[in-house]
Amino acid sequence: MADTDLESGAADPTADQAAESAEVRRFWQDLGLPGLIDVHTHFMPHRLLARIQAYFDAAGPLIGREWPIRYRQDEQRRLEILRGFGVLAFTSLAYPHKADMAASLNAWTADFAARTPDCLHSATFFPEPEAASYVPAAIAAGARVFKAHVQVGGYDPADPLLVPVWGALAEAGIPVIVHCGSGPVATRYTGPEPMARVLARHPALRLVVAHFGLPEYVGFLDLAERYDGVLFDTTMAFTDFFGQVELPDRERKRIAEFEERILFGSDFPNIPYSYTGALEALSRLDFGDGWLRAVCHGNAARIFGV
Repeated sequence: MADTDLESGAADPTADQAAESAEVRRFWQDLGLPGLIDVHTHFMPHRLLARIQAYFDAAGPLIGREWPIRYRQDEQRRLEILRGFGVLAFTSLAYPHKADMAASLNAWTADFAARTPDCLHSATFFPEPEAASYVPAAIAAGARVFKAHVQVGGYDPADPLLVPVWGALAEAGIPVIVHCGSGPVATRYTGPEPMARVLARHPALRLVVAHFGLPEYVGFLDLAERYDGVLFDTTMAFTDFFGQVELPDRERKRIAEFEERILFGSDFPNIPYSYTGALEALSRLDFGDGWLRAVCHGNAARIFGV
């Protein structure tokens, strides 16, 4: 599919979107799936989303390159686009970059989930004393997935303030999607080692390594061999935008073996290419239709009971 830019002033953007939706639907229909489950999408308060997108537009220090955001529609239209793609369930991953944000974000995402039945109730946290109370409160309120952004937050995931947080999440068995790899720009606490210290203390944690842990995916695959709860999402991984990763035979074998622990994620709406491009990148890996069915629907359906 040509990477049609919805912001390029095309004569009929509605027709372009309809064509893209048809291609996405053809992808999962050809696999015999009822639709897709996307575990890595962002819905958040408008002002926060606008600030994040402005940071992308400016190619800020944590981005490090031009990043032309593909989907800039308003919230309702973005929901329509996902549903038009045939996405059966998705997330509202919001994340704080400083203290005193997470509790209010959790209130927003709880409300969003209540008015958006196909959204998995999402929540977040930051290393602060209040996290020991607002994370269990979010769990009690029905949160089904958490988001942590070590790169943007600039914090050590093994911070003592997060010990009760990881413990509560591990005990509840709730997946937590963590941007802990060093892509696109490394910071002090990115990479496998900080999360290895968390897992050593909380071995039952259901850690979803966002973006497949790129570029340190080998180290995160090593963690997955040691801890059964380590999963991966495919968000932006293996796409042309980041450059296709050449997988050695050993890593291809491990990714194939971890078929049941890999979940499709897109980073919608803040991706710099079409949604179809994310799916095509997975197809190019050539792990077969069974692997694609598990990654794009079956694994998340099992984990989240969708």
